[in-house]
Amino acid sequence: MYPNPLLIGERINVVTKVMRKAMEDRDKGPLQEMAVKQIECGANMLDMNIGPVEDDPERLPWLCEIIHAVAKVPLSLDTTNPKAMEMGLQHYNDKYGKALINSCSGEAKRLDAFMPLAAKYKCNIIGLTLAGVGLPPDAETRASIAVDIMTKAAELGVPMESIYLDPLAMTVKGNQDQSRFVVEAIKMFQTMNEPPMHSLVGLSNVVNMTPAPMKPLLTSVYWTILREAGLSGAIVDVNDEKFMAVVKGEDIRKVFPANHVDKTIRMFKGEIMFADSFLEL
Repeated sequence: MYPNPLLIGERINVVTKVMRKAMEDRDKGPLQEMAVKQIECGANMLDMNIGPVEDDPERLPWLCEIIHAVAKVPLSLDTTNPKAMEMGLQHYNDKYGKALINSCSGEAKRLDAFMPLAAKYKCNIIGLTLAGVGLPPDAETRASIAVDIMTKAAELGVPMESIYLDPLAMTVKGNQDQSRFVVEAIKMFQTMNEPPMHSLVGLSNVVNMTPAPMKPLLTSVYWTILREAGLSGAIVDVNDEKFMAVVKGEDIRKVFPANHVDKTIRMFKGEIMFADSFLEL
């Protein structure tokens, strides 16, 4: 099993121009450099996000090979293409730990495409608590979708400890209520199995569209709240020094002004409204 907390470095991502060009050109230099940097910053797993690639089926196996050459950690294989996912799993070297499928969801099509791969290759898998169109409206709906994911896994012989439930963290800007629902869902996940279910989130989603100077504080406070609720890990920007200081045990009220921390906690609880200037009000 992976370390706890699980810190998955997010920077090897096709949406980044430099990373995308390196993948397309088979230029291992920038990709390996980013892998090493993230490990040095504290990542204990790396996400390999190749997107829904259709015309380059060899990309994921090649990427796993060149990253494992410099980073002796498990890898998260991140694509919406089941064929590309399976090709990556076929060539994955599990010497450094099990692969993580990123990701399945509660939608029947995704369950049928990805959960059998977790069973076949005996790897771990992220289960997004998403089904149908739109975000789940509350924590209870997320928990209900989680049950569907767990049921499908049980049918195929995938152990419950191989599943990482993702309650879909969303940006606090315009989706403030979702922050509370995610926390409540993680608490619910703890009651759905014995031992409790693993859970993780894409933590950077929470700070999308928020002011850049505010992001380390928001990320660090929300991480702390989620960990107290039972969160196992996250896909994160480990290059954020202040966030990593909190992860490594430094007092959050010494890393950031104590009054800002307290106000941010109240904001995530829904006691005050988020705005770009909420710390100044």
